[in-house]
Amino acid sequence: MQTAKEIMTTPVVTIAASASVAEAMQLMSDKHLRGLMVEPSSPGDSYGIVTDSDIVYKVAAIGKNPDAVKIGEVMTKPCVEVDPDMTVQEVCQILSRNHLHRAPVVKDKLLGVITVTDILRETMWWQG
Repeated sequence: MQTAKEIMTTPVVTIAASASVAEAMQLMSDKHLRGLMVEPSSPGDSYGIVTDSDIVYKVAAIGKNPDAVKIGEVMTKPCVEVDPDMTVQEVCQILSRNHLHRAPVVKDKLLGVITVTDILRETMWWQG
């Protein structure tokens, strides 16, 4: 059975918690991404995550200025992390249980990101 490290997306695009939401929006647009990993603010700190949904619901929907809002104000931290040696089935269970579409793959450091799209791409056995 495949593991998270075999199907995860690399390299990972990250952003600082001190960056503006506008900067994140531009980076996500440029890289065609729906989420960014937020870098730890200090050694031993955990990763965060900011998604397009965070931006829509926590910034745009309530009329905040994306240039004035920092990523640290809207990100999720800590986020659910996946071990690189977990099976794809275990990853699916974690994503499902937590109502997530993506999670960082971490073992001492950030190795990649695994998304529902990665899982679907690798498990579409019917397409031969």
